[in-house]
Amino acid sequence: MAKSEVIAPSPPPSTPPSQLEANEKPTVDPNLIDFDGPDDPLNALNWPFRKKIITTLLYSFVTMGAAWASTAYNSGIGQVKAQFGVSTEVALLGMSLFLFGNAFGPLLWAPMSEYYGRKPSILLPIFGLTLFCFASATAKDIQTLLITRFFGGLFGGAPLSNTGGVLADIWPATQRGPALLLWGLSVIIGPCIAPIVGSALVTAEPTVGWRWTLYVTGIILGVSLLFSTIYIDESFPPVLLARKANRIRHETKNWAIHSESQEHGTSFSQLSRKYLMMPLEMMIDPIAFAINLYAAFCYAIIFLTIPTFPFEFTQIRHWSAVDSSIPFVAIIVGVIFASFVIMWGAVRYKNQFEANGNKVIPEARLPPMMIGSVFFAGGLFIMAWTAEATTHWIGFCIGAACLGLGFFTIFQSALGYLVDTYLGLAASVIAANMFMRSILAGAFPLFATELFTNLGIDWGMSLLGFLAVAMLPIPYLFFIFGRRIRAVGKHSKKTFVP
Repeated sequence: MAKSEVIAPSPPPSTPPSQLEANEKPTVDPNLIDFDGPDDPLNALNWPFRKKIITTLLYSFVTMGAAWASTAYNSGIGQVKAQFGVSTEVALLGMSLFLFGNAFGPLLWAPMSEYYGRKPSILLPIFGLTLFCFASATAKDIQTLLITRFFGGLFGGAPLSNTGGVLADIWPATQRGPALLLWGLSVIIGPCIAPIVGSALVTAEPTVGWRWTLYVTGIILGVSLLFSTIYIDESFPPVLLARKANRIRHETKNWAIHSESQEHGTSFSQLSRKYLMMPLEMMIDPIAFAINLYAAFCYAIIFLTIPTFPFEFTQIRHWSAVDSSIPFVAIIVGVIFASFVIMWGAVRYKNQFEANGNKVIPEARLPPMMIGSVFFAGGLFIMAWTAEATTHWIGFCIGAACLGLGFFTIFQSALGYLVDTYLGLAASVIAANMFMRSILAGAFPLFATELFTNLGIDWGMSLLGFLAVAMLPIPYLFFIFGRRIRAVGKHSKKTFVP
């Protein structure tokens, strides 16, 4: 020991001893509040399993209500046309404007969730959506109906963008897949069941049934809001720690106590930069842009095919309004089969996660998407080639089931990939995803009538199928090159592991 002391060079006189001590032994700010170890019950990751399940189910129920609101209106388009004397395209704006609202809403609600917390950023907008559903139901003219639909969509985008952040808060990476699956089911089942219920309501009330599609939607949202307000707790770690710091600060009268999130500036420019611009930045982060563009295309195709069901089964096969809505169940059947593919992917992901030293591998989320891309393109062609009245109706439904299987695996894999890549900014990146897919989904139905009237369902669906085939290699390219793309992104490189 004495020998080492002789050999060791003495510190330069210009280096203050206090700085040397700081360099040799970093100090921890005693006033900085953090969780009390990895098992702190305040951390949402350590919530009891039962509480995590209830939270996931309630947020899924809320999401289903918001997704239900997007298509429930469609069943009454004929009555809206007759009552207000407008064209089909103007009546369809009721759905498109709702989706456009979905696109812009998350740009507000996602930053809100990362500043004020998950619970208020979801439940307050859902309260707004509930009010606008009732406002739409009582509209006296087409202008009021369209305006309230847009603002309903603006508020309704909150659970679609922010729930992914909640699931990232409460579920570890190896268990997040099944949780995302459960929530994803609500995203697709809501829009598929709503037209069936809506058709029954429209048939029961031949003149004002379209209003009841919106009344029922508001009631569903109100019930989900009530239970969620009672049983859901806040889950976002920075908000939980800020609350803990506030409580300790007032109990101890030590006004220096704070959490890490409270160290950041709170000027308008700083808050705008961090909480309003972040989703916009996510749109141009390379891997987020690529994944979101592909998912948005598939999402828009689903909303474009929704108007084909009444066209196919009422005008070509001459079924009744209620009967022609039942084939929507085929998409749900496809989604159920997709769930098994996604569960297989979750097991595979867990094995790779453990084999990689418990390090997140976003590309391991992609094999279900690679499978789904084939079924997605195949489903479009099957629907196209079985659209003639002389072909048994089951063929069209099989195509719809393949479409549902393909879409759901693509949608879920994309969400899982984004959450893994941008874990701390999950709500913002999903908001960017929502913006892109809602803009396309809102625009596509506006030319559905022209597309399928001029080309017919057979060639119209075939055209979409050819586009899907052209995009077929994209998931495989993500799987091979995604890691390299993540390494160059401004935000994705923060979670990049060489």
